[in-house]
Amino acid sequence: MGIAGTEVSKEAADMVLADDNFSTIVAAVEEGRCIYANMQAFICFLISCNIGEIAAILLSTLCGFPEPLSAMHLLWVNLVTDGPPATALGFNPPAPDVMKQKPRPSNEPIMTKWMAFRYLITGLYVGIATVGSFVSYYLDQGISLKQLRSWGKCDQSWSPPDGVTCDSLFQGVGRELPQTLSLTVLVCMELFKALSAVSVDSSLLAVGPNQNPWLVAGVALPFLLHVAVIYSSKLGLPSLAKSFGLTPLSLHDWKTALTWSAPILLLEEMLKATGRSFAASSKSRHGRIR
Repeated sequence: MGIAGTEVSKEAADMVLADDNFSTIVAAVEEGRCIYANMQAFICFLISCNIGEIAAILLSTLCGFPEPLSAMHLLWVNLVTDGPPATALGFNPPAPDVMKQKPRPSNEPIMTKWMAFRYLITGLYVGIATVGSFVSYYLDQGISLKQLRSWGKCDQSWSPPDGVTCDSLFQGVGRELPQTLSLTVLVCMELFKALSAVSVDSSLLAVGPNQNPWLVAGVALPFLLHVAVIYSSKLGLPSLAKSFGLTPLSLHDWKTALTWSAPILLLEEMLKATGRSFAASSKSRHGRIR
């Protein structure tokens, strides 16, 4: 006891209650579990986002496609899109069942095997969707996958459709639209992932992003900045979009971006449900053993 206890007992104790109230222990355990979960959300969000970016570049390279993202785009994503949401995840509220969870082993890694597998799956989808949106643009232009894989031989081993030149497809301004589209898909997916990470295991229907106003702001700000850069030419700052190699998107382009990015929410919910199911079955099995 911090108030009634003697100095000798305080020195020998592993824990001292400053207010002599045993309920403080419960509050401290809840706060500690919340902090640990928020650390998990922060670390796993950044790792899964980086896996997605690596997968996108690796996949496009292996397939022989043009680069869907430039170095400037990756820098923009890491500094602006990832930073604020990841920081805001530190303010997540406790999960509804945080005090019903069994004690965590002291040697348990912050990134468990299940979480590593879970974020590997979502990271791979981020990479596939980023490249997929980029490739879909060229398919809509009448370019086949075989032609896209040999894009460097355009006008040599194959010719683009009538009225289209190789430069207008793959060089300078011709590549700005598909890269803007793939970057927007990547940005939207990472922001969707941040909203889903408001709770590591609970569904968005149980713990919504509205319970963490900092997260909502941390997602809204990068999105508005991204939109501002895309449409900077319409805001009187054409050199800003040009420096990033971006161009304004049409309503059809935004629909395409959402078509590729929104499924990440469904994938996250499915993986969370699977994790909860495994945890419940494990708890039930241990209960029967006892």
